[in-house]
Amino acid sequence: MTRPVRVLSLYEGFFAGGARILHSDVVAGLHSDGRQHHRVLSLTSAARRDASVQHAHDDTRFHTLRDAGVRIETFDRIAGDEPMTPDSFTDAELAHAAALIADADIVLSLKEQPLSLVVALDRAGMLPDRPTAACLHRSDPAHSGPALGWLVDAGATGAVSATISCAASTSLAYARAGVATSRAWVIDNGIDTRRFRPGTRAERRRIRDALGIPESAPVVLLAARFDAMKDPGLFLDSVARHARRNPGAHYVLCGAGMTHRNPAFSALVAAAGLGAGAALHALGLREDMPALYRIADVVALTSAFGEASPLCLAEGAASGAVPVTTDVGDAARVVAGIGLVTPRDADAIAAAWDEAIARRVELRSAAISARARLDRRRMIADYRGAIEDLVLPEVLAA
Repeated sequence: MTRPVRVLSLYEGFFAGGARILHSDVVAGLHSDGRQHHRVLSLTSAARRDASVQHAHDDTRFHTLRDAGVRIETFDRIAGDEPMTPDSFTDAELAHAAALIADADIVLSLKEQPLSLVVALDRAGMLPDRPTAACLHRSDPAHSGPALGWLVDAGATGAVSATISCAASTSLAYARAGVATSRAWVIDNGIDTRRFRPGTRAERRRIRDALGIPESAPVVLLAARFDAMKDPGLFLDSVARHARRNPGAHYVLCGAGMTHRNPAFSALVAAAGLGAGAALHALGLREDMPALYRIADVVALTSAFGEASPLCLAEGAASGAVPVTTDVGDAARVVAGIGLVTPRDADAIAAAWDEAIARRVELRSAAISARARLDRRRMIADYRGAIEDLVLPEVLAA
């Protein structure tokens, strides 16, 4: 008689971010079909973000997993207070983690940061012999700080036996950085196309009315956290140039820190020369992203580095917006045939937005036709196959 494969995922914490959205979607999807049994251990119970403490139990990803029946345990720590290095864990934390890993058939690490725990257990001689895969979501490993070293070391000792990358650029970048494991997969990101879909005219009108945006106004959307990686300054500089030629256009920004309550954001708005009359909607962190994508004509990405396979481009395209992105990670491959790639130059970006709006009917039709390849079901099936391939065959028949 077969039993479900037991999978333990390690999270650094629960807070907004594309990798956490994607991994949580994978875990919930795999757990729900009954062939695998998933649990999560978060190294923190809260996160310090934007001068406030965000508790794990308030996070949307946390609720997604709980609603799917996934059991979640957390250490009593706050992400961002101090680095979670291998020597920072208590004896009790190590013992509890070792017991959870021993009760699993395989371990998945969401990005490389949680590997500090795996390294700590390995150094203490407490790491159970289980296949461990690092799920990677960056194209610039050097920006991972000491976590890259933990992954390199864990790969060398065999504590991490595989990598699962969300983009070819990610897999290549980590290999060049010295990460060597016995197995490596590239699994393209997928999204829930039932949530991310084109809106009806009534839906679009209702959402635009709520934001004070006229029905006929062009809308450019940036869905990103306030971070140097996302280069919000370049986006705002592009807005200033685009708005001079398109005074009726509106610009929507959403993500942690994308709000005038953030002094650093307000400083960039001022530096771009965007006065009080600019049609700029800085909404901050939102949980209604499907609705916001539906009113967008363009979903923009101005990132400077670090992107692998950006979810916002796929989510926007599946909702009927035209993706326009800088050439980072696998972004150009994601938007091939359905969007535009632009240099990291404000004038060029503004011109690309103009082209996307002018070609909106053509590109929107192509994006909607691409929804099948963007769907999460393909991604979840690929993860299922990778996990089951890593687990010893006799475990499946235990």
